[in-house]
Amino acid sequence: MSTNLKYLSLGILVFQTTSLVLTMRYSRTLKEEGPRYLSSTAVVVAEFLKIMACILLVYKDSKCNLRALNRVLHDEILNKPMETLKLAIPSGIYTLQNNLLYVALSNLDAATYQVTYQLKILTTALFSVSMLSKKLGVYQWLSLVILMTGVAFVQWPSDSQATTTKELSAGSQFVGLIAVLIACFSSGFAGVYFEKILKETKQSVWIRNIQLGFFGSIFGLMGVYIYDGELLSKNGFFQGYNKLTWIVVVLQALGGLVIAAVIKYADNILKGFATSLSIILSTLISYFWLQDFVPTSVFFFGAILVIAATFLYGYDPKPAGNPIKA
Repeated sequence: MSTNLKYLSLGILVFQTTSLVLTMRYSRTLKEEGPRYLSSTAVVVAEFLKIMACILLVYKDSKCNLRALNRVLHDEILNKPMETLKLAIPSGIYTLQNNLLYVALSNLDAATYQVTYQLKILTTALFSVSMLSKKLGVYQWLSLVILMTGVAFVQWPSDSQATTTKELSAGSQFVGLIAVLIACFSSGFAGVYFEKILKETKQSVWIRNIQLGFFGSIFGLMGVYIYDGELLSKNGFFQGYNKLTWIVVVLQALGGLVIAAVIKYADNILKGFATSLSIILSTLISYFWLQDFVPTSVFFFGAILVIAATFLYGYDPKPAGNPIKA
């Protein structure tokens, strides 16, 4: 049973990671009549869906009792305003990160994005060391050096790549790269900050996600009206929404929750394997289906380094047993 759950976890992780990136990229580059959907509104809708999903999970944990659910929400959220306010900082950063991912995938192909976004391993490690006083082993520090080298190779410009980018990409690769780098730093900081809060309190991860979603919705709505207020007044909140848009929104809303639910069955090696499969699938689908990416030998070398670094970072060498004395 345990083995089956591990492989199920692997399948879900690969599906969620790959499908979100590819559908988001496709939805941002698909040419359609009429206005394109606003990414800022998609982020807000995803937050609302995440809140609803977490409330259902808390309801399930409360033995499907509405009174118990109401009591838990009241006691854990309304009666603890300072605890709730702690989530305002990471939720604001997560909202920024989610908007940046739309910017990145509007300007980068899925394969390049997938590989470059693995730099979040580096930022998470550095913030863990500085904020949680976590100690990294030799293999982990080595993996971070390999990771940076791999990403540098992936982003290394070549003549064929430059030509392909001009022909196939609708946006600027530089803008996409900057968006990914900022998203990596925001992901690292917010993730470690959230981990620190979870370790300091006994509230469930679902309650914490409701709090995150609440503040995320507020920050997201502020962003909608500040940056897209004019377009919103012309064509409405749900302008350009179609089936594909809703798939992207649902995948973004439920992705983190699915990973949180299955991650206890997956060890670090399995997570590294899932990331590697996702990168390979994204590369193949970008080339054969989206046709917005032509891989080069430099890209392949960089991708292999990143995949190796992902495995190495999760590698936990077993200490050698004590020799038996005669």
